[in-house]
Amino acid sequence: MATVGIFTSPACSLHDMGDEHPESPARLDAIHDQLLSSGIEYILRFFDAPQATRAQLQLVHTPEYVESIFARAPREGIEALDEDTRMCPHTLNAALHAAGAAVNAVDKVIVGEIGSAFCSVRPPGHHAERDKAMGFCLFNNIAIAAAHARAQHGLERVAILDFDVHHGNGTEDFVAGREGYLLCSSFQSPYYPFTGTGELPDNILNTPLEAGTEGAVLRELVANQWLPALEKFQPQMLFISAGFDGHIEDTMAQLRFREDDYRWVTEKLREFADAHCAGRIVSALEGGYALSALGRSVVAHLKGLIGS
Repeated sequence: MATVGIFTSPACSLHDMGDEHPESPARLDAIHDQLLSSGIEYILRFFDAPQATRAQLQLVHTPEYVESIFARAPREGIEALDEDTRMCPHTLNAALHAAGAAVNAVDKVIVGEIGSAFCSVRPPGHHAERDKAMGFCLFNNIAIAAAHARAQHGLERVAILDFDVHHGNGTEDFVAGREGYLLCSSFQSPYYPFTGTGELPDNILNTPLEAGTEGAVLRELVANQWLPALEKFQPQMLFISAGFDGHIEDTMAQLRFREDDYRWVTEKLREFADAHCAGRIVSALEGGYALSALGRSVVAHLKGLIGS
């Protein structure tokens, strides 16, 4: 049974884009409530995430973009970065802790303090491009973590697996054509951000899904496409953009996944990591807006990371 660390920060609950915004502080509360009610909390290790440094952010983002986010952080009120992505006075601190959680998780997993990690953080990250905030995302937490694993710990090959209902355009923006990285991504298509279906470099494997797709199709794609791609690439560590907005109860989109599907996919990735990556996995929360389904799905994901 692998020891799984949970990385979070109280700062992440202070980021608030307004009462009607689906990416709300209640998401982290729902996850914590399900950790308690499921009893799984007692076999996890909890870590208070530090802030990421500017140098760590700039492993993925341009210095000019990082400076612009610092400069636009409001002292009061709301600053709109785009129609979906807003900053309140607490947002910059939350985003720094969210990215810092992923970086710190890498450090603890690689030195063997824990077997794998889940970052229960917000704002999410996989839509954030090298020089652009969008889709609720400021800094690309999982891409920063993967880049940190290579830059700080000398890993030569890392793989990112993304099963959010929306295409991780920001992660693709960073990874595409970049040596040492593989990205495998499933998402509803056509759907926001309406990317991920054009001609792709060899290190990007996108598996777009039609509205109404059920979990059996996701499992088939993972078994027949993702796992063979991982076998060929032979990564030294896995990174997961864990979006749970494909759940059948989530009205953000129209996929029909259930908790057991998320656990199955996670178990397959953990089995691969155990065989090829010394068990090393860092996962970070992306989407998931139906609060009960989100909490249950995270518990299923964590059970997949823990194993038996």
